[in-house]
Amino acid sequence: MSKSMKRVIRALEAAGIETEIVELGQAKTAQQAADGVGCEIDQIAKSIIFAGVDSGAALLFLTAGGNMVDADKASAVAGEALTKADAALIRAQTGFAIGGVAPVGHLNPIRAWIDPRLLEFDVIWAAAGTPHHVFSLKSAVLPEISGAQAADFTT
Repeated sequence: MSKSMKRVIRALEAAGIETEIVELGQAKTAQQAADGVGCEIDQIAKSIIFAGVDSGAALLFLTAGGNMVDADKASAVAGEALTKADAALIRAQTGFAIGGVAPVGHLNPIRAWIDPRLLEFDVIWAAAGTPHHVFSLKSAVLPEISGAQAADFTT
């Protein structure tokens, strides 16, 4: 088991959440992940990371699988211009590789927002620290355990 996945499991356990990690194999898209666990595409919580132009910090946008982040709306929510985060920034801030960024278990604190669409489902699925593993949880607890604030930032 990877160090990244162990961090996610520890964070979930610390929050009192019991869940099972599911290995997906190849799931490069939200649709493939949804097909792999048998849920709707919007039940997949995508972790989209941008870099703040002024702060230089990585910023996390937890987005329903079928939605796209609108850069202008996301910038307004973050209060600063955003640019694409590179792999080095993502790894340094979160400790995760692109494709496996979990909503919890980051190496460093991260400002985060959640797509309200995710909160419409009882259960959602998110990356478990690797590009090939996911876990499920009640959507209502995700803002609490991730520190994410609900905001309109999608198209």
